[in-house]
Amino acid sequence: MAQITALNRTAASSLCFGCMQFGGTATQENSQAMYEACRESEVNFFDTAHAYTGGASETLLGTFAAQERDALLIATKVAYVGGSGRANILRTFDESRKRLGFDMVDILYLHRWDPDTPLEETFGTLIELQHTGKIRYIGVSNFSAWQVMKAQAVAEQLGSRIDIIQPMYSLVKRQAEVELLPMASAEGMAVAAYSPLGGGLLTGKYHRGETGRLSTDQRYGARYGQDWMRHTASALLDVSARLNVTPATLAVAWVRRHSAITAPIISARNVDQLRPSLAAQSLRLSDEDYAVIEGLSPRPAPATDRLEEAAS
Repeated sequence: MAQITALNRTAASSLCFGCMQFGGTATQENSQAMYEACRESEVNFFDTAHAYTGGASETLLGTFAAQERDALLIATKVAYVGGSGRANILRTFDESRKRLGFDMVDILYLHRWDPDTPLEETFGTLIELQHTGKIRYIGVSNFSAWQVMKAQAVAEQLGSRIDIIQPMYSLVKRQAEVELLPMASAEGMAVAAYSPLGGGLLTGKYHRGETGRLSTDQRYGARYGQDWMRHTASALLDVSARLNVTPATLAVAWVRRHSAITAPIISARNVDQLRPSLAAQSLRLSDEDYAVIEGLSPRPAPATDRLEEAAS
């Protein structure tokens, strides 16, 4: 179980649903059906962003969530484009609140690191939003550990802190294990890990000859295009057959079991595609099965590169 943080105490569900495909590859009908399936499975944590699907993601999520807003933990993100300056944060966050139809969101993430804007300006703005009750928690997405800690030092000087980080993490993307996850545990930060299915690679669908983002999006093809990743996905299918559990369920459950993880972020285009990920909420991997799955992919080298210490 992830350690207790201020965010955990709000009773966030152990899975988070990512609404990146709402209004895009997921139609409005499929988006609503997935929202309802999440709620039936007691998922109360939903993630979107100003940059997703031209605003349709936030608009649809706000529509679905309107009647039970107080029961939910809603996160959105700003500053994917336009930088992390005060004017851009305030303008885009105001647009996000209007799309969602909410005066307040629970978590506001910076979508990525901005090397050109002083952190004092960025976090001064976020903390102002926090103090005026427009956000509850401050998060960062796609930051390295040194970037998180540099930002955390500024946030603390200004009287607040980073409550949650959002890194990529899966069986085929394990760099977060080197510094980000130990840092989050040490600093009491929650972790919502995205892409636990490796862009769909770990579902087995590419092994079956199906298509998806890895075959249609050049960015995803490059991200998950290494031979060893395909071998790992194939080996996970063997474990899946032995345990009689879908590979998608195993992949999400493996991420969820890490002690630093608060909630893997799951997503899909429709309910049928979503159900294996939702099933990970009730799957408890044994130590033995967790270790078997962990051994299917290379463990990243420690930050110091002292491999002899990692082996001891």
